[in-house]
Amino acid sequence: MAAKSLILAVACLLVATACDEKSPVGPTIPLDQAFTLAPGEAASIAGTPVTVQFVRVSGDSRCPADAVCIQGGDALVHIRAMNGAAVDYELHTGDQSRAAVIHQGLRLELVQLQPYPFSSRTIQPEEYRATLRASRR
Repeated sequence: MAAKSLILAVACLLVATACDEKSPVGPTIPLDQAFTLAPGEAASIAGTPVTVQFVRVSGDSRCPADAVCIQGGDALVHIRAMNGAAVDYELHTGDQSRAAVIHQGLRLELVQLQPYPFSSRTIQPEEYRATLRASRR
């Protein structure tokens, strides 16, 4: 009976740990250092109470690398800044004036979005990686 209790306790701990990995807690990143996140991943900004999460890409109309386009296009990257309350922002790859936001005195900037599109391949939502940077205003 004790062995069954031990196995049950270990199973409960494993389930609790697996659930914990889904919470938006990640590494701590120094200010002014670029960091890359997958959708759902988050990073804490050192010396601040702010955590930044890459939520998703809601649209990607960037010109494919193997095509000739009149315009470069744009991708809409959604991030969430958390320090108590969560605030969602939309950052753009195709417009430098909308590639960064100010949150609690921090400038949160989209540096890069990968992978870059090709006309012959559809990017799956989980394949995206957003490279961001947090700095003091």
